[in-house]
Amino acid sequence: MTTEKNILYRLYAIAGATFLFAFVIAFKLVNIQVAEGEKYKELSEKRVFKNFTIPANRGNLYDTNGSLLATSVPEYDIRLDALTVSQENFDKNLKPLATELSKMFGKPESYYINTIRRARANKNRYFLIARGVSYTQYVKIKNFPMFRLGAYKGGFIAEQRTVRERPLGKIGERTVGHGQAGLEGAYNEYLQGKDGHRLKQKIAQGQWKPINDANEKEPQDGLDVVSTIDINIQDIAHHALLSQLERFQADHGTVVVMETKTGEIKAMANLGRTDEGKYYEKRNYAVWESHEPGSTFKLMAMVAALEDKVVDTTDLVDTEDGTVKYYDRIVRDSHRGGFGEISVARAFEVSSNTAFSKFIYQGYKDNPEAFVDRLDYMGLNKKIGLAIKGEGTPKIPHPDDSNWYGTTLPWMSFGYGVAITPLQTLAFYNAIANDGLMIKPRLIKEVRNRDRIIHDYNEPVVQNSVCSKETAAKVREMMKNTVKRGTATNIYTENFSMAGKTGTCLTGYGSGKSGSEYIASFAGYFPADNPKYSCIVVISRPDRSIGYYGNIVAAPVFKTIARKIYTDTPKVDEVKDLENTNPEVDQDFEKYFAVAQKYKTIMPDVKGLPAMDAVALLENLGLHVELNGAGKIKKQSIQKGQKIKQNQTILISSI
Repeated sequence: MTTEKNILYRLYAIAGATFLFAFVIAFKLVNIQVAEGEKYKELSEKRVFKNFTIPANRGNLYDTNGSLLATSVPEYDIRLDALTVSQENFDKNLKPLATELSKMFGKPESYYINTIRRARANKNRYFLIARGVSYTQYVKIKNFPMFRLGAYKGGFIAEQRTVRERPLGKIGERTVGHGQAGLEGAYNEYLQGKDGHRLKQKIAQGQWKPINDANEKEPQDGLDVVSTIDINIQDIAHHALLSQLERFQADHGTVVVMETKTGEIKAMANLGRTDEGKYYEKRNYAVWESHEPGSTFKLMAMVAALEDKVVDTTDLVDTEDGTVKYYDRIVRDSHRGGFGEISVARAFEVSSNTAFSKFIYQGYKDNPEAFVDRLDYMGLNKKIGLAIKGEGTPKIPHPDDSNWYGTTLPWMSFGYGVAITPLQTLAFYNAIANDGLMIKPRLIKEVRNRDRIIHDYNEPVVQNSVCSKETAAKVREMMKNTVKRGTATNIYTENFSMAGKTGTCLTGYGSGKSGSEYIASFAGYFPADNPKYSCIVVISRPDRSIGYYGNIVAAPVFKTIARKIYTDTPKVDEVKDLENTNPEVDQDFEKYFAVAQKYKTIMPDVKGLPAMDAVALLENLGLHVELNGAGKIKKQSIQKGQKIKQNQTILISSI
């Protein structure tokens, strides 16, 4: 009896557990259908329906003359669905296909036969044939044996993506930039466009079919940006800098060429050395690298002293034996034994450290703040504010700083203890060429939507006046004489005039492998009497055993650039009477432009367009066009409003 009760209890327990389990399942089903129904319905729809992004075409980046600096081009990966091809088609076309692939890509015919056979044996439906082929190659490949049968009979798969091409290659690479760097990053808001989206339904493994959707959004292509860069001058600057870097085995260097009156930057070359001794566009030293400028800063010190009436150009200064002591430190001239008693103007021409330290120290020692305030007034403590990211921060010491010493003021007079970027230095030199008027350097001329100007940046941006016209005239004469009879006589020529200032700055202070290292520079403008271009050359850490002074290392680059711009840059002849217009041509263009802007993934109405315009528009939509006739289009095989597919064939006729 006891045994029977135990069995009965166990049956009750099992029945209770079964009922409880059934209740839980029923509760969960009701909860899924009622409480969480929408959630799982949405999840299910996501697996069947999906919004696909339609990427916008990025705008083109041009130089000042309309030459391409960066453009977007299609690139293709070619794959094979080795399983979808029938055995008959596979056997018939494999060898001819391998022959054509071998001709195009250079690998043996046997390689393609063996790898494609292996892909079929392994049931590979996504076998990679070639990666990153051009549009021209893609057109040829899709007509190869087997592939010409299409996706389902020939297993042909082509995946398109857009890549950014830079026709200049490595020249100006850092200036043109990519991502958030350079011109690409600076004007990304114009170039990037706006992506669209399209709803698609999954119809098979990995296959999605577009469906009509009220929320479908067409992409808006990016705008085109016309920069101030001139590829002719960029090429000159790049190769002049590269040649000198290689000659002196320097670590890195930069060159900037700017149009004096407008502030338009015509060239910006930046080259850094690799471990193998080669040079490439490593980073934008012209904009980023804030460092002690050395003697090119003497122009700023001279302007400050003249403006504050501390000295005049004819005042005499005794350079003694070429050394002068301030507290426990000694200032030395590069010319041993000194220059004797010379004028302030001559001190600039021969770049005497002792003379500059003397008249700046004597003039401001009782009120050093006045010197700093003058430098601040001239804008030397402010960034230029370029659109390009990463501009270095200038540094001008102040008497209130904790690290201001008795030697700070005299050392500032010849460019030590301060920090400034090459472009900031050039902007000041350019202001002197402009009678003291500071023009903001800029890299953009226009923003365009095709041929329509959206924004115009051709008006120079005047920032401030760094000094009086009288002071500017005085220092311009000094810079002219620096080339003619001063530290830069080695670049003087009677064929064309130049003006500027050399700079040699100790850097690293003995931290280099072979002792102290130097920065050699030259800043100025040309022609000397009617400046058209200003230019700065900075070369960092040249091999000291070959040379390191600014006049030897940097100034020849300046001369090469000036000479080539003078002699090699083609002159532009003005062509008049270009205002004559043809109303019919204008009307045709406006119609073409309107259609091109509106339609991206649906068939436009091309009736009435000139044949060549219709062909260009349809091919840009990815269609294969067959044209009959040569006049205005009267018929089209795909009607307006229909969805279109990549590589779909359309017949258009003007007959």
